[in-house]
Amino acid sequence: MNDLQIQGGQSTPEIQASWQQGVLAMRGDSYPENSFEFFGDVIRWLEDFLGTETRPLRLELRLVYMNTSSVKAMMDIFDICEEAFAKGRALEVQWYYDPRNDRVFDLASEFKEDCSFPFEILADGAA
Repeated sequence: MNDLQIQGGQSTPEIQASWQQGVLAMRGDSYPENSFEFFGDVIRWLEDFLGTETRPLRLELRLVYMNTSSVKAMMDIFDICEEAFAKGRALEVQWYYDPRNDRVFDLASEFKEDCSFPFEILADGAA
């Protein structure tokens, strides 16, 4: 299958999805005009990977700011992960945050509360 590469912009995160490595990475701010359109390819890639591969999946997140519609799209992504995890798929989230930014830690913590799969929130000096 294909990797997914989306160049980051002023209001959109950089997204890199490696089929071979089983990694979906997102970095930056997320407040696009249409989050559902923007994240559509990401959701399709995720569903394809989880539907055809047996290898573990790791989400590496370094998201700084997310608007309400981006939060909703991320909830959809985590719902897909939760469903796959409930069926026995190995997956994990590693959400890196700048320790000087408590808001990102709080946001990641809120997402973590709703997830049963492994979910780490990690201080990142290089964030």
